[in-house]
Order: sequence, then C-alpha cells, then structure tokens
Amino acid sequence: MTDEHDHDHDEHEHDHEGHDHGHEVPPLTAEQHREQGVALFNRVWEMLELPDRTPALDDQMVHAAHASRWHWSQAGEAGGEQQLAVGEWQCARVYAVVGRGEPAVHHAQACLAICERAGLADWVMAAACEALTRAWAVAGDAGEARAWLARARTATAAIAEADDREVIETDLASLAELPVLAEA
Repeated sequence: MTDEHDHDHDEHEHDHEGHDHGHEVPPLTAEQHREQGVALFNRVWEMLELPDRTPALDDQMVHAAHASRWHWSQAGEAGGEQQLAVGEWQCARVYAVVGRGEPAVHHAQACLAICERAGLADWVMAAACEALTRAWAVAGDAGEARAWLARARTATAAIAEADDREVIETDLASLAELPVLAEA
C-alpha cells in the first residue's frame, strides 16, 4: 500500500553547507547561554522538590540538568569553573535521585575534577564531596560512600560562611535516608 505522501527522501535533502535557507537560528550570546543555564538549573530544582514525579518527569529532569550544564559550558566569561562544577553537581544529584548510580558517580567525579583543576574550595568542594557520597551510596558501594562522607564532613566544617555551611550540612543529613548510609 502506497501513501500519496511517500516520496524519495533523497530528492528533498538539503545541502546546508554554505547555503542560507533563511531559517538558520543565530547563535546565542554568552549572556543568553548564562540565562538559559540559570533558568534550567532552577527548573531542575523545582522538579526535584515535586513529591510525586512520574518516570517521564524524571527523564525531563535529567535532560534539563544536562541542558543547564551545557549552556554554562557555552557561556564563556559569563560563566566560569564554579558554574561548571555546580552543573556537574546538579547532574549527579538528579541521577542519584532517580536511582542511577553509575551516571551519578560519573558526574560527581567530574564535579570534583573541575574543583581540583580550578582550585575551587569552600562550599563548592564540600558539595563535590557530598555528591560523591550520595552517588556511591546510590551505586551501592558502602565503603566509598562512607569514605566520601568523612571527607564531605571535613570539607563542610571548613566552609567560611555559616549559611553556605548550613546548606551542605542539610544535604549531608539527608544522606541518612539512603540504605547504605543509614547507620553512618
């Protein structure tokens, strides 16, 4: 049975190289990438706080976290190493929340690598350690999770600002909900 709308795809292929079709989207500016990174980051937090996320919403949350991180990587001087590290941290958190240990570990390790490469310390380093604790716990590795929990507590105690320290302490306290760390 032939559909009257069927046609040979090759007849309609377009050569986009060097040819302006009049519908190309201009590239975003660094500031527009920053704005998108911020907006998506905040949207992910809204989704994380929803009590009854569906699997479809979990997928959207994963996509939004990656999109936020990507926009930060395109923001140039409107972004920076701290934003990249926090983007990796958020990806790790999202994967941990949806129960996907391997990608959570991957993104938490990426967060730590950025912190170490860029010399980021204080709350950002403590957040990286918290992310590694959570990721290893979700991945089911109690030894790694406990080792990173000890490092996270040490890094958190060294945070200069009380408000920043409280945020990380709250995240660390929530780790007790994870079976691997229930008695840690």
